[in-house]
Amino acid sequence: MPRSNKDTTASKAHAAAEAKMTKHFSMVRNFYIADIITLMNGVCGAQSVFASMRYLVTKDTKDLYQAMTFMPFGLLFDFFDGRVARWRNNSSLLGQELDSLADLISFGMAPAVFGYAIGMRTYLDSIVLTYFVCCGIARLARYNATVALAPKDTTGKISYFEGTPIPTSLGIVAFFAYLVSNDMYLDTLPGSSIALAKGWELHPLVFIYALSGTLMISKTLRVPKP
Repeated sequence: MPRSNKDTTASKAHAAAEAKMTKHFSMVRNFYIADIITLMNGVCGAQSVFASMRYLVTKDTKDLYQAMTFMPFGLLFDFFDGRVARWRNNSSLLGQELDSLADLISFGMAPAVFGYAIGMRTYLDSIVLTYFVCCGIARLARYNATVALAPKDTTGKISYFEGTPIPTSLGIVAFFAYLVSNDMYLDTLPGSSIALAKGWELHPLVFIYALSGTLMISKTLRVPKP
């Protein structure tokens, strides 16, 4: 039986859509402006990590200040991407995933690596810092899994966060920025380190990361979204 004109038109449209999707860099072409802003958040986080790592080699305090500076810029991009998406009414699932991955770098890995760079380098310190990063991962995964069901206002913005948002980790960075500016890091970190057993040392300050991570994964703590 010959195909109808309607079937032929549908087939051509489907073929055209497939051809469009298989073009080189088709994913990049499909990025919205909000997605580009989100990627800039990730760029800031990655640059902060590299600056902290560079300090471990150069011992140049300028690298620490660069690491600290990139993180607030990441927050600025994180603040604007959602607003631009709602303004242009073109948010997407890809954008949501990009946002979470960028946040993990800028507000999870970057603060943890910064803490390691300024002196919290023992094995036990690294366990606590890893716990902090894992809490960030869990927090972002829970948000992505539940955001569709969360109460929203007329603009599509959710009413509250479950647990503290991961960007609150910048409060830790602000505190340590104060310590660095007053030459209170590395061997002069407040509280120094304590030996729990032979070869098992821990900096008490690292528990700030543990507290921050625990608040992020809280189920009962609800923070109004500004």
